[in-house]
Parts: sequence; C-alpha cells; structure tokens
Amino acid sequence: MDFFRAGGTLLAGTDPTGGGGVIPGFSDQRELELLVESGLTPLEAIKVGTLNGATYLGRADRVGSIAAGKQADLVVVDGNPAAQIADVRKVTLVFKDGVGYDSAKLIASVKGKVGLY
Repeated sequence: MDFFRAGGTLLAGTDPTGGGGVIPGFSDQRELELLVESGLTPLEAIKVGTLNGATYLGRADRVGSIAAGKQADLVVVDGNPAAQIADVRKVTLVFKDGVGYDSAKLIASVKGKVGLY
C-alpha cells in the first residue's frame, strides 16, 4: 500500500496455473476485492485492474478504458462496483471484439467442466 500511495504503479492480473485453481475472470474479480481489502478504494482497484495494465503495455490508446474508438471488450454489471467492489461479480453481459455474450448462458455452457460450476 505504501508503494501505491507514494505514486507507484500497481498492475493486476492472474495467471492460470494449469491445476484448475485459478479461473480467468473470476480470479480477476477476487483480485479487485483483495485490492480494496488492502486499502485501495473501489475506483483505484478498478483502475489497477484495467487502465494500469494497458498503460504499462503501451496500449492505453486502444484498451484499458471506455472511450470512442477503443476496442470494445468490456463487462456490464448489475450494480455499481465503484461504490461496492463485490458488484464486479454481478456480470450480466460480456463484450468481446464488439460482440455481446450473455454471462449466465456462458456459465451454464461449462457447468461441470470448469472450476466450481
């Protein structure tokens, strides 16, 4: 936390382990929650999980935030994670390359095959 408060750039992201213990997406949600539990505000945690990585990789002009002309990969949640970070778990739609996907249908399609679902 001292590093961050002193102006250091934090990055977030989880790597699948191959052992099934880390599931992309769900583990990213938990990581944002842990950042808030560590003392970041929900908005700071969201920035760490989105724009900071894009900036570090030199891609902030294309990804990492919502703006006209940027790549349309995003999630729509039922709630306000800027106020309550746990709302990042209430994903209703996922957009990848500009195509929307129903989150509940995606989860149902892998039931019994991936993670705890």
